[in-house]
Amino acid sequence: MTQPISTQPIQLIAVDLDGTLLNSQHQMTERTEKALKAAIAKGIQIVLATGKTFASGSWIVKQLNLKTPGIYSQGTVTYNSDGSIRAQQILSPQIARQVITFGEDRGYLMAAYSSGRIMVRSRHARMEELTTHYHEPMPEVVGSLQNMLDDLAINKVLAVAPGDARRITALRWQLGMQINGSARLLQAGVDDMLEVLPKNTSKGTALKALIKDMGVPAAQVMAIGDAENDVEMIQLAGMGVAMGNASAHVKESAKVVVGSNDQDGVAEAIERFVLDTKPEPEPVAEPQTTIG
Repeated sequence: MTQPISTQPIQLIAVDLDGTLLNSQHQMTERTEKALKAAIAKGIQIVLATGKTFASGSWIVKQLNLKTPGIYSQGTVTYNSDGSIRAQQILSPQIARQVITFGEDRGYLMAAYSSGRIMVRSRHARMEELTTHYHEPMPEVVGSLQNMLDDLAINKVLAVAPGDARRITALRWQLGMQINGSARLLQAGVDDMLEVLPKNTSKGTALKALIKDMGVPAAQVMAIGDAENDVEMIQLAGMGVAMGNASAHVKESAKVVVGSNDQDGVAEAIERFVLDTKPEPEPVAEPQTTIG
């Protein structure tokens, strides 16, 4: 938080979903929805930027009546508001095959993401728990993932070590040695999960390309997030905002820190820096006089 806050008017707000726009119950609160709709009414464009698939955010697109594109699957796919693909990044089949084989040989659960599809070799309770918890499509059981790689564009690969964060830490190091910078390794707030993305892919790189296409300067962008996968877009934006529930590293990358996702931090940021309003204070009860 060493850089000065941009004084230029905000034209576009890029906002993460889980841990940011959504509270701990994965809900968009009334205050947050009201702030977002007020920004839209003011002519400001809202871009959802999430690690999840388009299906997981489509209800928000509908509820806010968004007409703007959105960034999904950790920046690997940018969709138009109607669900059509605007741009995407893919893993090379060779890297995807190497990662999946390496993970499966060591007992990790592996999943391959292709646009809105999540594919797995076989069913597993933890994988289904994750997809249900984050409102993702249920995984498709396709047998050998390696057999799918030459026919489908794979945007990212997921590795899960159910309930064992230390194994994911070990896998991240091992894969880092194996692929030697040929792909990006990312942990985005779930301790027992590792994501493998195309090289140089992030929400930030996707946002940089999108705002260039839309003609919006970075200085007039507000980006709000809470996790490692949000750092690049927070640093890109003229108004980079970290949630109160974010890690220290994310907060250090931001220009402003607001309340947590359970304290309507997104609404706070929009009210303070876009709408120039503050929420009405809670009414204070009149003191009672006792006659005795």
